[in-house]
Amino acid sequence: LGERRGTRIEAKRRIATAALTLLPPANGSLILDGGSSTAALAELLPGDRPLVAATNSVPIAARLSGSPGITLHVLGGRVRGITQSAVGESTLAALTDLRADVVFLGTNGISAGFGFTTPDEAEAAVKRAMARAGQRVVVLGDSSKLGREHLVRFAAIEDVDVLVTDEEADPAVVAELEQQGIEVLVA
Repeated sequence: LGERRGTRIEAKRRIATAALTLLPPANGSLILDGGSSTAALAELLPGDRPLVAATNSVPIAARLSGSPGITLHVLGGRVRGITQSAVGESTLAALTDLRADVVFLGTNGISAGFGFTTPDEAEAAVKRAMARAGQRVVVLGDSSKLGREHLVRFAAIEDVDVLVTDEEADPAVVAELEQQGIEVLVA
């Protein structure tokens, strides 16, 4: 996670800034997945808009715990050291009864043919449960993720409403994703 936070910082900041336009209105709810792009969004959440936020990410929870206007719910479970995010049965159980206005997910790979992927099964299970818990599902993924596939799919293209990526995204891949019905915001 520390290594990923240090890569493509400006692209992730632009993506997070664009994602602010997708936040729910005051008193709305959101779920933030763990990851460097969602952490960038957490850094920018407005303190003057009351929101209910849930996360499985230890760093994001720490960041939001002192944020005025944010009512924070931390999803428990076994914390994976590599991502600093909770995974496992207790995390999945906590997500079962949630229904958020917007879910923001990170990803390791985005493929028009296979969907949104990550290398770890436990992470994928949590991401999948988060996607099911959202009325609107937004994936934050910089252009380096486009055209890549990893071992485990957590969402098909039709399971995601919006992809927010950066200006270096391959226009052909963006067009292919849009043809499949996903809204793509290029930051």
